[in-house]
Amino acid sequence: MKINEHNRIVWDKKVADGVSYTKPVTSKMIEESKKGNWHITVTTEKPVPREWFPITLGVKILCLASGGGQQGPILAAAGAEVTVVDLSEKQLEQDRFVAERDHLQLTIEKGDMTDLSFIPNNTFDMIVHPVSNVFVEHIWPVWKEAARVLKDGGTLISGFTNPLLYLFDDEQEEKGILDVKNSIPYSPLDQLSENELQLYKESNQALEFGHTLEDQIQGQIDAGFLIAGFYEDDFGGRRLIDRYTQTFIATKAIKTK
Repeated sequence: MKINEHNRIVWDKKVADGVSYTKPVTSKMIEESKKGNWHITVTTEKPVPREWFPITLGVKILCLASGGGQQGPILAAAGAEVTVVDLSEKQLEQDRFVAERDHLQLTIEKGDMTDLSFIPNNTFDMIVHPVSNVFVEHIWPVWKEAARVLKDGGTLISGFTNPLLYLFDDEQEEKGILDVKNSIPYSPLDQLSENELQLYKESNQALEFGHTLEDQIQGQIDAGFLIAGFYEDDFGGRRLIDRYTQTFIATKAIKTK
């Protein structure tokens, strides 16, 4: 199975279905952002601390794998020069919609988070990378490419999934039972049967990978970043596992020289 192509198709369909992560921000939110009253999320519920951003957003920001008309338009309205890159054309259409509706300047590029060869070295002051590397099999290329296109001293703000989420059987959780089924790192290619993978394809479910925390955090460090901020998040009480732990993480990392 071609993972990227499968997940691209799934996300195109999620837009058609109106899934929350594909719904663009409102004009009112854009107007407030222009006044300085703005926030974004890179996980599920908690906003990114404002102190993680420059005081004045007159900087070049890459919103990486961040289509959907959410982070990019807010940051552009707040004063940043924003480029949005995503693999899903339908997600990018949401950004185009907001930019046209609210007269924002956005650069929009269709591309793979693991291969940013269309972007020169040292282009951006900041990268905003919401939860999305869960959809690629290997995340080392994501950190490597982020470091390459970011200027020295630049900031990478990332959201990602704590892999313990993938320990449990999804069907059992829906019944109110946390039943350990999988091992970490989690790969559906290794831990699902051919029949189960076929069902994923037929039911338009995205293929998700539970990367280790070592790959997520040490992976950034190995790519040339220093971790300078950290917080956790959850599903806002919508999942059984929220009763016991938080399953999303956000980090602020600084590219070293």
